[in-house]
Amino acid sequence: MSTILETSELPAVFDGVKLAAVAAVLYVIVRCLNLKSPTAPPELIYQDSALARFLLKSCPLLTKEYIPPLIWGKSGHIQTALYGKMGRVRSPHPNGHRKYLTMPDGATATFDLFEPRSEHCTGEDVTMVICPGIANHSEKQYIRTFVDYAQKNGYRCAVLNHLGALPNIELTSPRMFTYGCTWEFGAMVNYIKKTYPQTQLIVVGFSLGGNIVCKYLGESQANQERVLCCVSLCQGYSALRAQETFMQWDHCRRFYNFLMADNMKKIILSHRQALFGDNMKKPHSLSEADLGKLYTATSLMQIDDNVMRKFHGYSSLKEYYEEESCLHYLHRINVPLLLVNAADDPLVHESLLSIPRALSEKKENVMHVLPLHGGHLGFFEGSVLFPEPLTWMDKLVVQYANAICQWEKTKPHCSDAEQAVSGQE
Repeated sequence: MSTILETSELPAVFDGVKLAAVAAVLYVIVRCLNLKSPTAPPELIYQDSALARFLLKSCPLLTKEYIPPLIWGKSGHIQTALYGKMGRVRSPHPNGHRKYLTMPDGATATFDLFEPRSEHCTGEDVTMVICPGIANHSEKQYIRTFVDYAQKNGYRCAVLNHLGALPNIELTSPRMFTYGCTWEFGAMVNYIKKTYPQTQLIVVGFSLGGNIVCKYLGESQANQERVLCCVSLCQGYSALRAQETFMQWDHCRRFYNFLMADNMKKIILSHRQALFGDNMKKPHSLSEADLGKLYTATSLMQIDDNVMRKFHGYSSLKEYYEEESCLHYLHRINVPLLLVNAADDPLVHESLLSIPRALSEKKENVMHVLPLHGGHLGFFEGSVLFPEPLTWMDKLVVQYANAICQWEKTKPHCSDAEQAVSGQE
């Protein structure tokens, strides 16, 4: 009798184990996908001003909920992984022309130029000068998607190809792009200003490119001439401060660090002959010993210390990060500046976000936009599972640029009206 009872109880026990296992799996899925996280409009940090009020009125995306794909869109890791692996979905192929510029040290800078495909909403000639993320170029899918959308909205686009990033372009001097070198970007901007004397500029930087464009603008007031505004997306603002956080395992930053270092290693080694060969003049202090250290490097910091800083003669990694970060240049930017980050960006530690927050609280021309979701350069949109080709980030940049162009066109009239009101009072 007892044997019969035990046998009848076994299915119940197995069912309980199955239910517990299913519950555990569901719990992990909900936690990993962050499904309980709410959707909300981005947090905005800015000073109350006529410009800020105009932007809030003219840019609905600043005050509207950003709604990522339901199943996976609230996970910063998946957003980042999809950006890193795919870039974008169904990416277009805009037609451009590649330009070559010879730098003073013999390096050959390249950028791709894309003409507008419609008239701009203001009727003006406006060019977006774009600096991509680390080791990226105009052929990356997220750049192609953004350029195509900007062209359709009446913008000419000039996209810098980071020195050494294009696989089919050989280095002509023993130097690659670095974290904050603005030489090639500046050369591209000067070419655009000279070739199109009537055009005005919208400056856009993605990730590392955000650091470069902000540093470029802050280096000289002359660099801000004919610039309407600047947009920086998902940058970390200070490599020195980020250094420690990038070696931490929380949010898998150490793993991302390893993957990015591995990609950088492959790019450097693809130019081994130009950088380490005896047939060209080497950067000072760059030797075969550094090549050996490069092979064993597992982090960007090790690569920066053994190779990248030596391209410009920095004596230490600390000096390299201090001098090449835009942190000490941001306060010198006087044109409208939009700084965009995501709260769930696994690459940018939350402590780094105090930099744009403090700046936007002090300067009227700065606005910091911080949505809850988006990851690192993800910001995908979509209903349930499949993302749309165009992202929230793409739309925001163009919407903000359109608003600034409208602001510049109507600003004199606004000023006259304000003076008239003041006189009546």
